[in-house]
Formats: sequence, C-alpha cells, structure tokens
Amino acid sequence: MELNHFLNAAIEMAKAAGKIQLEYFRSAHLNIQTKSNEYDVVTAADKASEKIIKDYIHSLFPDHGIISEESTDENANNEWRWVIDPLDGTTNFSQGLPVFSVSIALEYNKEAVLGVVFAPYLNEMFHSIKGKGAFLNNNRIKCSEKDSLTEAVIATGVPYDKMINPDNNIKEIAELAPKVRGIRRYGSAALDLSYVAAGFLDGYWELNLNLWDVAAGRLIAHEAGAVITSIRKNRNFSILAANSSLIPTLLDILDKT
Repeated sequence: MELNHFLNAAIEMAKAAGKIQLEYFRSAHLNIQTKSNEYDVVTAADKASEKIIKDYIHSLFPDHGIISEESTDENANNEWRWVIDPLDGTTNFSQGLPVFSVSIALEYNKEAVLGVVFAPYLNEMFHSIKGKGAFLNNNRIKCSEKDSLTEAVIATGVPYDKMINPDNNIKEIAELAPKVRGIRRYGSAALDLSYVAAGFLDGYWELNLNLWDVAAGRLIAHEAGAVITSIRKNRNFSILAANSSLIPTLLDILDKT
C-alpha cells in the first residue's frame, strides 16, 4: 500500500492549520467558549484549523470519511477515514502557553496507517507510516531505553470529568510521584505520545481520552518502539505508553481495570 502521497497531504494540512494557530496565538480574537463543561474549552482557532483540514480532505480525498473533535463525523465507517484533532492542547493555547499541536491520522478499516503531529510554535513535526518507523523533522526517533523507574520522567493528564468521576487519576499521580524522577503535565496527548516516541519522556498515561487525541500519537510512539496498552475498560481511551522495561512496573500502579 503506497501511503507517501497521503503522508505528504497530511503534513501540508498540519502546516496549514499550524499557520492559522500562530496567527491567533496570544491574540485578542480567540472567542473562547466551553463545551462539555467549564474546563473543556474551544476557540476560534480550533474551528478555523478544523475547517482548513477538512477542506483539504474534501478536495483531495472526497470518498474518505472524517472523525474530528469539533464537528459531527462524516462517513465515519468508510474504508479510509481521517481522524483529526485540529488543535490539541486548547487550554494551553487559550492561556498563551506554547504547548499545543495539530494531530492527523489516516485509518484503513479502522486501523491507523499514518500519523502526523505538528507543534507549530515549537516547529516540531512528528510523522510515521505503519511499519516504516517514526520521525521528528525527518530524523528517525526511538523511545527511551531506561529500565529504572527512579530515573524516569513520566507525563500524564487529568480528565475533564474530574469533579464528578472519582476515577480521575489523582490517586495514581500521588502514588507514582514518589517513585519517579518527575511527573509532567503538558496538556496535549498527541505531543505527550510523540515525546515518548522521541525519548524526551520515558512514559505517559492518561484516562478518558478520545480517538482523535491518540490516533496519530500512539502510532508514532509504537513505530518508535514504545508499548501502548489500555489501563481501563470503561473510561474511553485510557492508555499507558512506555518502553517494554518500564511497562510492567507502571501497570502494577496504574492499571485499575
């Protein structure tokens, strides 16, 4: 299966969306609104980024389905479908913090075959094609090889329903924090997974994510040698990513299924 032309298109989409985001970033025109609750925000940049990506897909691949964070799914059961988070890290973006990204994956029969994660402010472009490895700015990357939890820096997040669901990751953070070198909370699942791929992070876990949060990043992490596994059966996409040496110990602490 020849995927390079799809990859080139995904990279162009990500760059176009990233350009829009930089135009909005730290401006007075964000038009910040809330979605599921007061913690879950959306901005004008999210919507503009989504529009330009979907316009690309409609123009270049009219028979493909689309799943996107900010709008209703289009032909979501098609053989080929794009899974996009046009602006992952909206809370950071709305606060003027520079850790945010564009996440674009292409699935064939609901299996990711390519992924692109672009952090426009940082000018970091991660990409992967299934079976072809993972890359950052066209340089091959691989996950961390650390085998000691005390040397590990692990990222996580806290779900939007933290106030109403007791399975909100607070206990797990408290339990793991004394056992690792550091815990980080960057606020973009797509970037967290990509940073595991590059070895910048030694692991990452989070609860109650959506497909668009993880579709591109988990393929990139997998192609870089990381193990990605589920840590909940009833919390949407709840995942752990790390190298094979760290996974067993982390699962003992984090897997509450």
